[in-house]
Amino acid sequence: MQPPLPFPGPHAHPADDVLHDADWPGEARSALVCAGLLLGTALVVDAGAHGLPAGRALGWIGLSVLLLVVLLPPRVSSAPGLLTVRGLWVVRTVRTDRLTAVAWPVGTGQSLVLRDEEGARAEIDLRVLLANPALWLRLDAEARDARRRGTLDHGGPDLDRLSLRVHAETARAVLKVSGLE
Repeated sequence: MQPPLPFPGPHAHPADDVLHDADWPGEARSALVCAGLLLGTALVVDAGAHGLPAGRALGWIGLSVLLLVVLLPPRVSSAPGLLTVRGLWVVRTVRTDRLTAVAWPVGTGQSLVLRDEEGARAEIDLRVLLANPALWLRLDAEARDARRRGTLDHGGPDLDRLSLRVHAETARAVLKVSGLE
């Protein structure tokens, strides 16, 4: 069972406090276009060359759906104290105000694994944090608060290393945009 959202207070608007991955709609659209192009091209070529039996059409549809499942990225959002990663079939929510572990494995380098006191676990792609500074800043601040409170007992060095990486990438992007690279 997912924990309830924390009450934001009498003057806050809950919708204003939720941050979303700004790149997700474009990435989802790209995944749909790729799957649609594969399906359309396969059906047209197959129908033109051999005719199109129902079994083969179903096979192309299945392959296109599989491509969509593989390409569709999870949707990441963050409310104060919560980080939610919505996959195609699974929704994982972690209490970022109660983190116990942050892991950024050296070998993979592209995903951050978070665990909270209730045992919930979520994995977030590093590219999402790099592309969405507000998401990163909220996650970093809440992880550091958990570290100060003593709940975050695993992953302090990983958090520091990730912070350096995100800040370096952000500085590199600012320099590139300003033409000072």
